[in-house]
Amino acid sequence: MTAQAESPGAVAEVVDVGTRREARIAAMAAWGVLVAAWWWRFGIPNDSITVMLTLWLGTIAWNIEAPWRQHLGFLRDWSLPAVLLTFYFFSRGFVDEFDITIHWTMPIEFDRWLGGGTTPTELLQDAWCGDPCVRASDPRWYDVFFTSVYATHFLAGLTLAVILWMRNRPEWVKWMRRFIGLNLGGLVIYIAYPMAPPWLASEEGYLGPVARLTARGWRDIGLSRVDVILNGVGNPVAAMPSLHTGTAVLIAAYLILRLRSPWRWLLVLYPLSMCVALVYYGEHYVIDLIAGAALAGLVLVASSSWERWRERQAAALPTTVER
Repeated sequence: MTAQAESPGAVAEVVDVGTRREARIAAMAAWGVLVAAWWWRFGIPNDSITVMLTLWLGTIAWNIEAPWRQHLGFLRDWSLPAVLLTFYFFSRGFVDEFDITIHWTMPIEFDRWLGGGTTPTELLQDAWCGDPCVRASDPRWYDVFFTSVYATHFLAGLTLAVILWMRNRPEWVKWMRRFIGLNLGGLVIYIAYPMAPPWLASEEGYLGPVARLTARGWRDIGLSRVDVILNGVGNPVAAMPSLHTGTAVLIAAYLILRLRSPWRWLLVLYPLSMCVALVYYGEHYVIDLIAGAALAGLVLVASSSWERWRERQAAALPTTVER
């Protein structure tokens, strides 16, 4: 069986060479043990390059008996997405190195209006965090859940991409168009409208006491998050829009539109849980979540419209008949 598709990058032709079930199970078990050991020792990766390399090793384990020509097809197909996502990662981190005007009060005013005078972040931390609300306090069971949901942001989009790359290359191209489009769209807004998150606004005196609780849920179970390759480049004023929300909405909407099971609507719980985690942990205001979801919707509509236009253009081309 062969598969080809239009790109972000030329998609390699792949010959599907069957792998015996026993070999696949053994290879995937070994890969799973190694990944679990690495994550337990060093942390779950945040950066896209480390995640891609980890998932590439997973594809090798899945088709362990395939020739190396097929495994190297991953590097050919994924080279452009890797470059674009790395560009996003580093560009986002360098934005706050320039002389920029940081926006502090607009999101506070909006969220206070929404919360009846108090931001939803302050309301949630007052209800759930403890007194006093500090990162070092004992985590609750829901902290473990929300920290886990937050961490899926760094894995879920690329994991879906790898599954599509293995099963349906044209769908992989469509998903990567949306996924990369979302990230680059977010980057443009970060540059145009740098805005501080609640935890930073609190540190600078613009907002009442707000703790950044993101990692608290994993403290007692020994897990952490780490940037293995890209060295933790970050931008503390890249809060608008929330790409955690945008990615979760993009994943849920993409799958709901393509799956047929009535259970697919449960995927709505993923972005909802992500939104609660982001607000509760002081990472984002509610207005950031709205902007992230709106950006995801815009990317979905724009990508679908462009693909339909391409299909109409292809259908309108004259057919050459050999004589």
